[in-house]
Amino acid sequence: MPRLAVALRALTLPVAALLAIAPSTPAHAKPEPKAPKEFVALGDVDPTIRQEIRYFTPHNFTGDPVDGYRRPMCVLTRPAAEALHRAQRQLLRRGYTLKVYDCYRPQRAVNGFVEWAKDLDDQRMKDEFYPRVDKSRLFEDGYIAGKSGHSRGSTVDLTIVPLPALPTRPYVPGEKLAPCYAAKEDRFPDNSVDMGTGYDCFDTLSHTLDPRITGAQRANRLLLKSTLEQRGFVNLAEEWWHYTYQPEPFPDTYFDFPVARRSLTG
Repeated sequence: MPRLAVALRALTLPVAALLAIAPSTPAHAKPEPKAPKEFVALGDVDPTIRQEIRYFTPHNFTGDPVDGYRRPMCVLTRPAAEALHRAQRQLLRRGYTLKVYDCYRPQRAVNGFVEWAKDLDDQRMKDEFYPRVDKSRLFEDGYIAGKSGHSRGSTVDLTIVPLPALPTRPYVPGEKLAPCYAAKEDRFPDNSVDMGTGYDCFDTLSHTLDPRITGAQRANRLLLKSTLEQRGFVNLAEEWWHYTYQPEPFPDTYFDFPVARRSLTG
């Protein structure tokens, strides 16, 4: 056999072997789940409501951006979003605006919270978000759970901001932290009214009607509570910021589509 032909045959053998073991059909990435048509972007329903989506950023109790938050946007079922719009019109007349911290939350984010809570060595954000709670008790004390009403799409975490709304600075990872129940001027800056604690404060002072919260702080909580209750929302007694619109369009379904514009099909 001529020398050139031998060389060409030697080159084709490895290629043939590779083709023999290669899959017969190309692999395709699993498509991301989509939201039902009943879900909307809050900004499309009411662009005047402020949005500070904390889990898109590292300024939350985990210290990292949370899985499933592809965009810093609020997604809700349409009835919940329209009820917030009606509450917002009421507050605007009084010189306030609503500000949302979290809305629909993918199940994958909740799963991430569970895994974070099991990692007792990760205490980066303890000094701000759970200074008086041992991390080993987060499940037992009810601060972390395997399911969240947020994943059903009609629950929102929010506060009230006086107008004109002042800008707030971003959190810098690694900066010195202050307890979430410290005086407003001492804890991390927020342009909201003083609610007595910061958002996501794992402490009994976050209970909406805790008797230690008095004066202007209590009045601010009650303003938020009464305004939202008039529009069909129900407060979670342990968290002054947590409200669920009733009746929920999806009371038994926990969704996992990402928080992103492309997830919306309506």
